[in-house]
Amino acid sequence: MALLIRTTLAITALVLALACSGPLALTNIQVGRALNQDRSISSITTLFKPNETVYVAVQTGAGKGVISVKWKFGTKVIDEPSKKVDYDGPSSTEFHMQNSGGFPPGDYSVEVFIDGVSVGTRAFKVDQYFS
Repeated sequence: MALLIRTTLAITALVLALACSGPLALTNIQVGRALNQDRSISSITTLFKPNETVYVAVQTGAGKGVISVKWKFGTKVIDEPSKKVDYDGPSSTEFHMQNSGGFPPGDYSVEVFIDGVSVGTRAFKVDQYFS
């Protein structure tokens, strides 16, 4: 009987461990100029001054994988950072873009990928006359 209980507990633990390490699923993409402590966006916007830092928060459920983003100015790729993640529950993965000399005014976008598959794009604008 004790062996049956130990076997059942071991199988249950294995099933739970496998469930927690499944693939990531996107729940939301946020763009803004500031972060909360949980890495979500605290000041959501799509309009930035040239000297501001642009943040994107990729919100997912539990799972593990690689989250990456492709920052673009018009059609020109600026950067393509990625992060390996392994979350036990819902979480936000933060990426940011800054330019000490200021961003040129214009239209920008950030495309989000999970394990190499595009899951969404957000457009934003840099405007030197924005106040």
